[in-house]
Amino acid sequence: MSRRTGGSRRPRPSAPAHPAECPCGLAETFEMCCGRFLSQSRAGWTGGTGTGGAAAPTAEALMRSRYTAFVRRDEAYLLRTWHPRTRPARLDLDPGMRWTGLEILGTTDGSAFHSTGTVTFRASFVGGALHERSRFERVDGAWVYVDGEFLD
Repeated sequence: MSRRTGGSRRPRPSAPAHPAECPCGLAETFEMCCGRFLSQSRAGWTGGTGTGGAAAPTAEALMRSRYTAFVRRDEAYLLRTWHPRTRPARLDLDPGMRWTGLEILGTTDGSAFHSTGTVTFRASFVGGALHERSRFERVDGAWVYVDGEFLD
């Protein structure tokens, strides 16, 4: 057995990092899925469809991105995508809340051809689940969350 002496050692190549899957449950990376919508809140969005990122094309896509924003505690995005008529002045997200999954149970309307839509979902968290039917509307061309009805 020989021992290497002197010279520089080359670093071993590391295994490629696997991009994180999106918390919303779709088989996409965060960046390719909900991340492209959440980027608007980091880009100084002030109204309308915003700048710096894509607008969710459907009510379901907005629902998924809002769930992801809850997972990531992105209050700016949640407020930005809330209807001005029902938006609270601020949010106090529980830092101890651990969301564990999203299941879309049904949708009504909410496509590019609609001005309103609903999404029924179950969002699981450590210790329970939230079952809700959320209402969405378009404001200045962008989907926004209006309100929700708790089910169960």
